[in-house]
Amino acid sequence: MSHIHDYAKLLDDAAHFAHEVEQFDTDNRLSLDDAYAIQAASLARRAERGETRVGVKMGFTSRAKMIQMGLSDVIWGRLTSGMQVEEGTSIDFKRYVHPRVEPEIAFILKKPLEGNVTGPQALAAVEAIAPAIEIIDSRYKDFKFTLPEVIADNASSSGFVIGAWHDPRIDFSNLGLAMTIDGRTVQVGSTAALLGHPLRSLVAAARLSAAAGEPLQAGWIVMAGGATPAEYIKPGQYVSVEMESLGRVGFHV
Repeated sequence: MSHIHDYAKLLDDAAHFAHEVEQFDTDNRLSLDDAYAIQAASLARRAERGETRVGVKMGFTSRAKMIQMGLSDVIWGRLTSGMQVEEGTSIDFKRYVHPRVEPEIAFILKKPLEGNVTGPQALAAVEAIAPAIEIIDSRYKDFKFTLPEVIADNASSSGFVIGAWHDPRIDFSNLGLAMTIDGRTVQVGSTAALLGHPLRSLVAAARLSAAAGEPLQAGWIVMAGGATPAEYIKPGQYVSVEMESLGRVGFHV
């Protein structure tokens, strides 16, 4: 188990002090169980610094990305209080290695959601939905990694920004969205890119987090996954996402 904690310290230090590291599993020797164990140990170090658990993020939620990575399932990471960025405020670029942004839809739960649930059961646990932006930031040099490495690195999750919350009873299966940087549209897409319906991402989150012994809790946020390819960001920029029916969310770099 010592290598688990060694890799956890390596990745936690890289995230905490914003410096890149070399890949350590280029020959894919790590199992996915080992990778998630590294992620859990790395996030436990954040808890020791006073961060609290606030939810889950889903990754590789587009069919094309899953095929590209040779996956039969999505991946997931953990969200902490230290990762939340208040909407409309600024992030310090120096806190990141080489950050990118993705437009997403976020859920907040009003009750626990655990195990193998149906779409209607998942929806019944949702308090509200909101437009969101995830800041992803692989700690690996040149943003290159194997599947176990990206899982170990908390699925590249570094920050999240959430807009105004809305009634989840609206149809959010196929909401058009546009991501802009300094007013220039850089990505256009739809929430339907998330496994065909974002609710399927929440169903997967309930199953995977329960299997890890950390079932989804009331008040937790679930980031459903990137609805378009990610875009690099630079200091001085303003990033925003406009989502049909749900409005706008943005932040300054």
